[in-house]
Amino acid sequence: MNDDLLKLLRSVDTPTVCNAIEVAQGKRGFNAFTRGTMLCSAPEDPAVVGYAVTAKIAALNPPSEDADVIRTRRMAYYRAMAEAPHPGVAVVEDTDYPDCIGAYWGEVNTTIHKGFGLSGTLTNGVMRDLGDMCDGYPVIAGSIGPSHGFVHVQEIGTPVTIFGMTVNNGDLIHADRHGAVVIPPEVVNHLAAAIKKMQDTEHLVLGPAREEGFDFDKFEAAWTAFEKART
Repeated sequence: MNDDLLKLLRSVDTPTVCNAIEVAQGKRGFNAFTRGTMLCSAPEDPAVVGYAVTAKIAALNPPSEDADVIRTRRMAYYRAMAEAPHPGVAVVEDTDYPDCIGAYWGEVNTTIHKGFGLSGTLTNGVMRDLGDMCDGYPVIAGSIGPSHGFVHVQEIGTPVTIFGMTVNNGDLIHADRHGAVVIPPEVVNHLAAAIKKMQDTEHLVLGPAREEGFDFDKFEAAWTAFEKART
């Protein structure tokens, strides 16, 4: 992914990317996106774009493994995040879902992960410290809560599931206040053109609808042109 495409993807929302993937594929039916309502710590920030660095955590119950094992895995987790390709996104599944209680994402971890150069976090788990989280590091999470519980890392680099969306380590992610999508590798080089085509197609309706004197006849004509052009 080149710098121009990265800049473009950060400037558009996730629904735009979702639609553009279908334009690039030339068909409907793309389904690698999250289901349900997610929460964004910084809804006005640019979209989170980057390659997934995956992990699994839990917090509801104390870990059953030896403390040294837990600590070693925790350090391996932070090393994986620190050495991730840029742009990177922390994609962390809380295996307690839907009963997550451990707010892994707050002031401390957002500051650490931004310091590592990551673009943001996507998780089905919990965030906290609203108002004190690191600026410029959005978290798209499943819920908000006050406690970290018994939070501990279970796995690193394995496939994870976030709100019905499977993510593999290294997948290209686009996420914002709407949720997230996994961008298929075969469409990456076609995305810029697909986004422009989609926006031009939508303008066939949006342009007339925003003009004075818009009525049903003008809508019908615009919609006919729109249907002929869209995927």
